[in-house]
Amino acid sequence: MFGSWGMIQPRMVDPRLALPGRDRSILPEGATHDIFGTNVLDTPEGSEVAYFALGCFWGEEKMFWNTPGVTNTAVGYMGGYTPNPTYEEVCSGRTGHAEAVRVTYDPAMVSYDELLRVFFEAHDPTQGFRQGNDVGTQYRSALYPVDEAQAAAAAAAKERYQEAFAAAGYGDITTEIVAADDAPFYWAEAYHQQYLEKNPNGYCPIHATGVTCG
Repeated sequence: MFGSWGMIQPRMVDPRLALPGRDRSILPEGATHDIFGTNVLDTPEGSEVAYFALGCFWGEEKMFWNTPGVTNTAVGYMGGYTPNPTYEEVCSGRTGHAEAVRVTYDPAMVSYDELLRVFFEAHDPTQGFRQGNDVGTQYRSALYPVDEAQAAAAAAAKERYQEAFAAAGYGDITTEIVAADDAPFYWAEAYHQQYLEKNPNGYCPIHATGVTCG
């Protein structure tokens, strides 16, 4: 069956054993977006915010900044226990975080439902703690809705895509849906922001399966 793999999957860290982290963000406040020219931390006027985790965040951020209607992007860490972690700490598996992309978008140009389609069709959401050769809890599939409307849309999209993936021979979708209020976004280091613009030959493929829905 698609989506299965012959190794023991990583496990989430016990919160009691998670790394302590730090009080301050590791991203400088004046960081500038290499594509949009905005402050990476900004939400442009008229834009809404959405959070996605679907594997290595370098390629995922590039995919979103190339999506019409997206007004700003940033990469960071969500869904874990360690405040303001470093990349090395996240990769150790001892923070519980997923690599995530913060997306701001103009709802007059692109809807949250359309961004959910981009999300589900750009990776394999049935692989658990893995995307392709990238293995670890930080590569899990997750959605972090900011309000009840996004939460309802995310749940409905997961149900629709479960049917589509099952029809294509895949297993159960493992995408987590956790309220953003319960999973704070911690900004990643400056060198990770727009990484593939800074490093055009960098490795971070999109793991699209070819499964579509609607």
